[in-house]
Amino acid sequence: MLNTLVGPEDRVTTAHRAKLAYIYVRQSTAGQVRQHQESTELQYRLVDRAICFGWPKERVEVIDDDLGKSGASSEGRGGFQRLIAEIGLGKAGLVLSLDASRLARNNHDWHRLLELCSLFGVLIADGERLYDPCAYHDRLLLGLSGIMSEAELHQIKVRLHQGERQKAARGELRLPLPAGFTYARDGRVVRNPDEEVQARLLLLFAKFGELRSARSRGGHPPPACPPADLHRRPGAAGCPPCSCRCGRCAGRRRMRWSGGRRAVRGCCRF
Repeated sequence: MLNTLVGPEDRVTTAHRAKLAYIYVRQSTAGQVRQHQESTELQYRLVDRAICFGWPKERVEVIDDDLGKSGASSEGRGGFQRLIAEIGLGKAGLVLSLDASRLARNNHDWHRLLELCSLFGVLIADGERLYDPCAYHDRLLLGLSGIMSEAELHQIKVRLHQGERQKAARGELRLPLPAGFTYARDGRVVRNPDEEVQARLLLLFAKFGELRSARSRGGHPPPACPPADLHRRPGAAGCPPCSCRCGRCAGRRRMRWSGGRRAVRGCCRF
């Protein structure tokens, strides 16, 4: 028996509209945010698409925390993590994104999103159609979209690396230079023409030549504790504060003297 086609208006129910619609907006780099503003505006206009599905404008929420962040991983993407949390709390009825690559470019994050949407009955939509992750054929199409997004990222990286190797073979590859240097028009590496930058660098190297250390402040070292076989208690006279960052030391340090040799350790390492 053939099943009749289900339109978008039949997929969206009152239970879906009782929850919020989330619009996820992302661009991969800060340069894309500045230069490809039309793409960003196109993603923001997905709010109108959510309204067409029956959501009031005040119940449509835009998540744009990940502008300028890569979709290769969910690490560092606070907006994506927030979206996952909202779905898990049962607050989402619809997730809208321009395409699958905006949401994730690796299968682990993409399928985690699909599992949560299927579990909590959340619909997924892009710029062309509406998907129900609970439906087999829609789930299949969404899975293929995630695979293509990850494969596309791999192809982009391959093309970029091939271009870098070609430039390196011709001797035209330019890598980022240390602070205070820049490329001249003929490709030579020269000092930054900014006089203030040059003055600061000269001061830095002069101080390093004088102090022979990048961390020294030019002062006298703290007085040494008298040699003895004992354990210094936190706050004892002559003991410098602990530099440990474990959070448990609270600025304290223990010193242990053994055979005339001083061993200094943060208290968390004992």
